[in-house]
Amino acid sequence: MRQVDLGRTGIKVSEICLGTMTWGTQNTESEGHAQMDLALDAGVNFWDSAEMYPVNPVSRETAGRTEEIIGTWFAARGGRDRVVLATKIAGGGQPAVRDGAWPTAALMRQAVEGSLKRLQTDWIDLYQIHWPARKHYHFRDNWGFDPRPNDPVKVEALMLELLQESAKLIAEGKIRAIALSNETVWGAAKWLSLADKHGLPRMASVQNEYSLMCRQFDTDWAELSVMEDMPLLAFSPLACGILSGKYQGDVTPPGSRRSLNPILSGRVTPRTFMVTQEYLDIAARHGLDPCQMAIAFTLTRPFHTIPIVGATSTAQLASNLTQITLSPQVLAEIAATHRAHPQPY
Repeated sequence: MRQVDLGRTGIKVSEICLGTMTWGTQNTESEGHAQMDLALDAGVNFWDSAEMYPVNPVSRETAGRTEEIIGTWFAARGGRDRVVLATKIAGGGQPAVRDGAWPTAALMRQAVEGSLKRLQTDWIDLYQIHWPARKHYHFRDNWGFDPRPNDPVKVEALMLELLQESAKLIAEGKIRAIALSNETVWGAAKWLSLADKHGLPRMASVQNEYSLMCRQFDTDWAELSVMEDMPLLAFSPLACGILSGKYQGDVTPPGSRRSLNPILSGRVTPRTFMVTQEYLDIAARHGLDPCQMAIAFTLTRPFHTIPIVGATSTAQLASNLTQITLSPQVLAEIAATHRAHPQPY
């Protein structure tokens, strides 16, 4: 697995990242350990988690369990320095984590300490703010996005507070770099501006949704990503499994994510399966595995993209980590399909 630079951090990571959010609900501890073993054997040394995980569903009872599973793997296997580990602080409003409290400097420190304990490690390589503490357009909120309730003075004050605390945590060796997740273009630009103005840590990357079916990143975000050397950590590159084709015909396989989340967080719409079939047909015409095609597509973008690949079985994970190169013809057909169906959900 090729190693790439993580923005300007000086940290090298595998060009594919291992997603962990199913460990603790859809996956047992032993299954999570098996996936970590497989990933590391395949050269995937970059792993992503969050204090909120696992999902499907998110609950008070399970929040933090994914990090605990990673921690027991470290305790059993050792070699913490073999892995570049990313996790996240909840952005607020999620009742399962600290009763939905919005992050502050004190709560960021509390969250870091909690993650370090669960992960059984002394440091976190990449610490991300899971979503902004304000109105934003992610998770299908783009359809009714209204930024007017955001108070720019309060937003900027909170950003500065969190950057100042991140500087202390970096100086203490508890985190190595700070980053964003589910952020907007304006938000990222403001974080960068404040860091430059006050000599504080620079946001290293952004983790936003990106796939053949969800390409909000392709315009203004793409420009900022390139110009500021802020890589995209692309979550849900398979559109929550939709691009595998397993839900075609509007079916719900037992044990699948859809069995726990029927509309896949708003991704199932009247157009979803029709557009999915267009991409499945491209893969079939060229003899490609549709999941491998979808993941390979993210690596062709004109901005630096690191897809986050997860699975509910080691067989799925092994297949999804198999890297292929897409021909110009395949890319042309993907472009034509996207132009015809730019936003299926």
